Amino acid sequence: MKIGVPKEIKDQEYRVGLTPAGVLALTQAGHEVHIEKGAGAGIGYSDSDYQQAGAITVDFPEQVYQNPMVVKVKEPQPDELELLKEGQVLFQMDRKPFEVALDARKAELAQQQARLTTATANLNRVKPLAKKKAVAQKELDDALGTYRSAAAAVEEAQSKVAQAELNLGYTTIKSPLAGVSSFAVQREGAYIGLGTDSLLTYVAQIDPMWVEFNVSENQILRQRESIKKGQLIAPEDGEFVVEIVLADGTVYPDKGRITFADASLSEETGTFLIRAEFANPDQLLRPGQFVRVRLKGMIRPNAILVPIPAVQQGAKGSFVWVITKEGKAEFRPVQVGPWQGDQWFIDEGLEDGDTVVVQGALKLRADIPVKSVPAVQNEKKEPTDNNGEKDQS
Repeated sequence: MKIGVPKEIKDQEYRVGLTPAGVLALTQAGHEVHIEKGAGAGIGYSDSDYQQAGAITVDFPEQVYQNPMVVKVKEPQPDELELLKEGQVLFQMDRKPFEVALDARKAELAQQQARLTTATANLNRVKPLAKKKAVAQKELDDALGTYRSAAAAVEEAQSKVAQAELNLGYTTIKSPLAGVSSFAVQREGAYIGLGTDSLLTYVAQIDPMWVEFNVSENQILRQRESIKKGQLIAPEDGEFVVEIVLADGTVYPDKGRITFADASLSEETGTFLIRAEFANPDQLLRPGQFVRVRLKGMIRPNAILVPIPAVQQGAKGSFVWVITKEGKAEFRPVQVGPWQGDQWFIDEGLEDGDTVVVQGALKLRADIPVKSVPAVQNEKKEPTDNNGEKDQS
């Protein structure tokens, strides 16, 4: 939409023009206003609405006219460090052009209501005369048509008043939710246009807080296969407990729950997006913060754990050295699962009671006699998995 006044107009009070009422304010001040044909269609105004306000509809010459389609921010209301409440006023735009537009719409409504009153009175006079055949049927039809047209015009005027009231209400910009606001992009007295330059600030919800993370397709497929083999048992209600670890290694005190899982796989990353919700009463979590996520709720029955140093890597995969009952070394291929602290889950290849070599494995050969001593247990560490991002236990 293009609404312009000649460039020589310098008074900023004339930088209005969103509505015919704003144009009327300019024309009454003695200025000539040019409107691009069809410019008001997007906001519910016709060329005739602007012409009635005294504007001239033309093919808009941009080199001659400026674009005053702006609103003035009067002042940002809240302290930028303040915790906002839902509905709290953030900015107040200049109300004058919208108040003028509302008054114009109310005047139009009053005019249409007067027409309806006249049409109603005329219809009430004609009806009894028509019953007595004192007037022609055409006069009754004309009176009835005039009444219905006036009634429809009143309804249209009422809707325009409601739209004008809505536009006026938009001049008071309130916080849509409770949270904290960023800095005010625009300062007091700034003129804000439409589009990308209209950003004033943004408000971030603090409590509750969403934590988004991704699970790879391979992780999901391995989990399904483990459940199928009986190596994992999923939670009965399907509810996982979500735990997060902050950047300094401390565990966030409140547990979260999964509230959203994307239906499709991301083509860019090959992962599924999952969202968890956490209570954040102490505001320890903030938007944009990075945390590590642990998913808990799976049960691994009859699990076998061995120290991580016991697992070796060979050309054909993972293996361990086992001491047989005869006291000899035996090469044993294994299939490993995730880590649990400083230990490794063994999905296949070991049985309960097997003796596994933890240190000195590089010196072993198959079937050579071995004298073993108990390994020294390390202090228990915080659980983690083999990719350092999520635990499932």
